Amino acid sequence: MPITLLWAVDVYGRVYSLSTAGQRWVRADDALLELKRVTAGKGRCWGIGCDHHVYLNMMPSETSIRYREETYENQRWNPVDSFTDTLLPTDRWPWSDVTGMNPQPLHGFELPTRSWDWEGDWYVDQSCGEPSQTGGWEYAVDFPANFTPDKKWNSCVRRRRWIRYRRYTAQGTWAKIPHDDPRKPLLPLCDISCGGWEMSDQSGRYPYLWGVSQQGEVWFREGIHPRVPEGSGWEEVEVPKEVAQLSAGPGDLLWALLWDGNLLVRTGLSLDCPTGASWVELESPGKEIEALHVAVGVSVVWVVTKDYKVWFRRGVNSHNPCGSGWISIGGEMMVVDVGLNEQVWAVGEDRGLYFRMGVTPSEPSGSGWIPVSGQWGNSKEVTARGKACEFADRRAEASKSSLLSCTDCDSECGPADAQSGTKDFPVLQAAASSIVPLGGNDSPAAPLQTEAPPSALQQQAPKPFIPASDSFINSLVSDRDKTSAPQLPAAEDVRELSPAPILPTPETTGHSVPWMNVDLEGAEAARSAQAAGRSPGATRTLEASRGVGDEDAPVWSWISGGGCDVDASSPISWLSPTGTGPLSSSLSLTPVQSAAWSEQQQQHESRGEISKKPLERSHSVWVRKGALRWWRDWKPQRWVDVAVALEQSTKCGGRKDSIFFVYYTQYDEKRYLEVFIHEVTALVPVFMDCHYAFAVYTTLRTQQRSPLVLAAQTQKDMNDWLSLLSDCCCEGRGINGPPSAQALWSTTSKGDIMVHEPSFSLEAAAHTMSCDLMFWRQVPGHLRCVESNGLGLVWGIGWDGTAWVFSRRIPEDAVERHQQTDVRSVHVYENQRWNPMTGYTDKGLPTDRPMWSDEAGLQECTKGNTHPPSPQWSWVSQWAVDSNVPGGTDQEGWQYAADFPTTFHGHKAMKDFVRRRRWTRRCTITLRGPWQRVPPICLSDISLMPCLAHSSMEQVPVWALSDKGDVLCRLGVTAQNAAGSSWLHVGTDQPFKSISIGGANQVWAIAKDGEVFYRGSVSPQNPAGECWYHIPCPPRQTLRQLSVGRTSVFAVDDNSNLWFRQGLTPSYPQGSAWELISTNVTKVSVGPLDQVWIIAEGVPGFPAETPGAVCHRLGVGPMQPRGQSWDYGIGGGWEHISVRGNSAEAPRDPHPAPVGAPRSPLPPAQVNGSAVAR
Repeated sequence: MPITLLWAVDVYGRVYSLSTAGQRWVRADDALLELKRVTAGKGRCWGIGCDHHVYLNMMPSETSIRYREETYENQRWNPVDSFTDTLLPTDRWPWSDVTGMNPQPLHGFELPTRSWDWEGDWYVDQSCGEPSQTGGWEYAVDFPANFTPDKKWNSCVRRRRWIRYRRYTAQGTWAKIPHDDPRKPLLPLCDISCGGWEMSDQSGRYPYLWGVSQQGEVWFREGIHPRVPEGSGWEEVEVPKEVAQLSAGPGDLLWALLWDGNLLVRTGLSLDCPTGASWVELESPGKEIEALHVAVGVSVVWVVTKDYKVWFRRGVNSHNPCGSGWISIGGEMMVVDVGLNEQVWAVGEDRGLYFRMGVTPSEPSGSGWIPVSGQWGNSKEVTARGKACEFADRRAEASKSSLLSCTDCDSECGPADAQSGTKDFPVLQAAASSIVPLGGNDSPAAPLQTEAPPSALQQQAPKPFIPASDSFINSLVSDRDKTSAPQLPAAEDVRELSPAPILPTPETTGHSVPWMNVDLEGAEAARSAQAAGRSPGATRTLEASRGVGDEDAPVWSWISGGGCDVDASSPISWLSPTGTGPLSSSLSLTPVQSAAWSEQQQQHESRGEISKKPLERSHSVWVRKGALRWWRDWKPQRWVDVAVALEQSTKCGGRKDSIFFVYYTQYDEKRYLEVFIHEVTALVPVFMDCHYAFAVYTTLRTQQRSPLVLAAQTQKDMNDWLSLLSDCCCEGRGINGPPSAQALWSTTSKGDIMVHEPSFSLEAAAHTMSCDLMFWRQVPGHLRCVESNGLGLVWGIGWDGTAWVFSRRIPEDAVERHQQTDVRSVHVYENQRWNPMTGYTDKGLPTDRPMWSDEAGLQECTKGNTHPPSPQWSWVSQWAVDSNVPGGTDQEGWQYAADFPTTFHGHKAMKDFVRRRRWTRRCTITLRGPWQRVPPICLSDISLMPCLAHSSMEQVPVWALSDKGDVLCRLGVTAQNAAGSSWLHVGTDQPFKSISIGGANQVWAIAKDGEVFYRGSVSPQNPAGECWYHIPCPPRQTLRQLSVGRTSVFAVDDNSNLWFRQGLTPSYPQGSAWELISTNVTKVSVGPLDQVWIIAEGVPGFPAETPGAVCHRLGVGPMQPRGQSWDYGIGGGWEHISVRGNSAEAPRDPHPAPVGAPRSPLPPAQVNGSAVAR
């Protein structure tokens, strides 16, 4: 780990550095140097002096900074003098640069500043050819042309390069940067900040320097280069308002603070445009409290407001420099600075230095503040002032201390020294904490007797005014260098001194804090608090007190960690959480609370009960970053490499809020997408171009039918991001554990299992929750369809017909022990057309479907470009002709028809001009989830009787169909034994393809020929029933699937029409007629409240969307069982839905009891075999 420095400035303008390899603060060698502020970067540190000049300190290194000056000597040949420096009027200068456009004589080169020295004299560059032969000359026909070291017969001009090196000799010292134009000096600067060295991937990238003048102008330093560290000049950058302070990050972030307390963000910073393009104004994070200080890093922004509260900006990135929101961070700070590795340094309200613990790439807000406990002077005392005396009088002073402006006015305190008669400072009388002595001693002093108590003296003695001007600071430095530190006289001598006049402090108006770090008043307040804590009411003089020497702990005003290379795991001795002394201000407490806390620590110090832990965090930000691919859904549609970040903030009470960012670049412009996690409605794995992709749905994107599709490089990366995003979504909604008994279950065409936790508003008669607001989460496993009921029983069927039952009582760690496998077949169709010459061939008409296609013939699907449903699947067989096709085939597997598309049959007729055959290939998937296998029969359909949540049944009726069409009834199914015990075969005359059981043991089924049957006499005592009753189908329609609710029956035919069965009564459960409800339906599910949900083929207005959308029938009620309209929800690849477990009915308002007896008593209704009131 390289040795780097932490820089800090005290209130007297003295500059100190603390090495990561050392333990002691080191003051700058120049004792007369006074700086207002410093800003550090890699290998350098800039500063603003009280003389308004900019200073630079380049860190010493093994490689010296050298710059090569070069100029070219040009000559032309003439017949008399041969080659001479007498050139033609149209030629270049005799001494010029390489282009010949600018004259550069040898005597015209001068050193840019006093920090440079010449290494030697000018010499000729002999790198061209043999030095003895050419003398460094290069020849050409004319200017300009290609020069070569070989002289030819037509070489009429020649040139040679002269070189001289200069070396930068001011490394390790503070060098003054001269003005660009002495006749027009730069306006005085009040703040500077360097950054930008990480804007490029190039190693050794030079930084940029920004400055703010006292008039609020922003300046940019041009020409900074590794060989020219000082830069070349200043360029003004226009700002809409007056700027007070700014901060530049190592990357392309630049934030500025306005005089009105708002913030400015510079956008468009890049290598091609280092000054940016425009400004964006943001409000202060505190309500009605102006910002005091701002600091930025690569992708973080920290702000301190004038109430000394620290704020962290969320969502900051080079694509989104403005961020998305503020998070309050514990701590009472005056100045913050973001250094390397996004580490945060701060100057506390108590004028101590602090470091933010736990700052990592995944948790940029850190976990707590700890003091920087570097040693000071020759003793081993550390500068982290954690004694209880520090807080003795901070209760009154901490809120009053302010940052005084650095002006050019002279000191109003005249020389007054009656004893020596020499020029010195006035004598100040210290009485309690309202008196601010200069140069307070840290050593204990004897208690002094006073006639009045400290409280009385505090009320009588006004606060002194100490001007903070450059001349005053210069006088401090000059006097402390000329005289030695005087000794403190005895206590009885001090009592005889006559007090000097005390100057009153002007009243502070409002809560405004002027902008300057030279705060003598606030500095001496801390010293007076120490003196008052040791000897209350003591009277001291400036001359009698110890001067500001090497043994005084500095009172800090500024810190810069831009060049300090540390991170959360760095073994730095002076960054120990259990360093010397407790935390000196508790940092999230008020000054009064801090004092009480410190006093309590002092009382328990002897017993060793002081906690050395850093401040516990109340707010934190956690970030997960990565790289994915994003499917750009506008033209030209293509995959784009993007950077993503999931940012989660924890607020008071443990409430968490997360945002998902996608950063991309379009036409060299950085852009981003943001998705608030609380708006996410589904996270669904999808299959696109063999990518490990998943789709992110929100309410708006569901309405627009354009989910955010992202892809990872590996299956593990995709699963990690899906799990992380899903956990954040569930955590934000308070969802944890397995799905509830009332959950809605659904499966996608890929076999993924999705669950929604319903609320009362989902089926409410008024203010029904919209489908696009439903949140679907994924359950581990893979199924073709799934069915449930209100008791929490869930059954599913895989693509291979295997029956599975959901296990609720399995411990969370035992989920991994259940292995689930599934097998499915992938089909492609080979199409041919007949012609008289060659018979059937793969040469079709231009209007025909592709000769290798899917079943519908809309997409070309060959055996070579057809892949498994997702990368999780793997092939287990080769392509083979499939003869098990509806409609039959001939011996070679062909089906025939008159044209595309019509109904195909298995024999060739005279007018059959086209034919097709299906090729199939099997693939398998293996994963783990909370599913138990129910052997041994393979199923094609299953149905559980819907019931209310408070229902109680000894056994739950479960009906199913085998893969051969046999009707089965499962026995022994209970809430405790969801898998049941055995299958009971129910006799039929023909195979069935769909079955459903509803309330009161109503069993309906559809045969493979499309006919509908009703099973009579089914009861708990006779679970298999007695016989089948045939029910006519709708006219000229063939039904394929149905669902039975409490009192209603809905069915879907082969043409995707939805039908409702009319006339169902307890006395005539078969109903009377079919009524057409809707078209565009593939699956229907009717719940225990007769609610109707479907899977629609498509959404009106979005023909390009993949078939399969979840829809809810609105307006369904006892008086309107058909419903009124459809509410379209999430779509694109949904295969099946089951709402048969959702009996969460909204509570109804109590109705007044009817007066008198009803006209005709109604018989009790039978629901689930039990009599209930209507």
